Amino acid sequence: MAEGEKKAKEPGDIQPVQKNKKAFFNYEITDRFEAGIVLTGTEVKSIREGQCSIQEAYAKVERGEAWIINMDISPYHAGSYMNHQPKRVRKLLLRKAEIAKLLGKTKIKGLTLIPLSLYFKRGLAKLSLGVGKGKKLWDKREDSKKKTADRDVRRAMSR
Repeated sequence: MAEGEKKAKEPGDIQPVQKNKKAFFNYEITDRFEAGIVLTGTEVKSIREGQCSIQEAYAKVERGEAWIINMDISPYHAGSYMNHQPKRVRKLLLRKAEIAKLLGKTKIKGLTLIPLSLYFKRGLAKLSLGVGKGKKLWDKREDSKKKTADRDVRRAMSR
C-alpha cells in the first residue's frame, strides 16, 4: 500500500473510543456483556470526536430495562439549541434474557455493573459492561505486586 492511502474499513471493524482502565483496578470482573446505547445525533457526533467519559459511570436494571447512569458526553461544539444534556440517563439495548441475567447477578450483594469500554462496531455505538465485585485495598496491593513481578520476569527473560 502506498503512502497516504488509507486502509478500507471492513464492516466488522471495531473502533475503540474510550476505555475504563480503573474498572479492572477497582473491581474483579466476572462476566461481560455487550450492549447498544440509545443516543441522539449530537451525542454520536461528540462520541466520534472522543468527547466522552465512562470513568464514573455505572449501569442499573430497573423495571425490566437497563440504564447507564452518569456517563458524560460533552455537548457537540457545532450543535445548536437542540444539543443534548451531558449527563442524562441513557437506555441500554439488551435482550430480555441478558437483562434477566444481569438483574439476577446485581441482586447478589456487592455486585455492580461497570462500563468497561465504549466503541463503534459496524457504525453503531456499543458499550461493554462488566459484572464486578469491588476489590479491597489488600486485593489491589496484591495485584500490583503480581504485575511488577511479572514485568521483572519478562525483562529478565528478554536479556
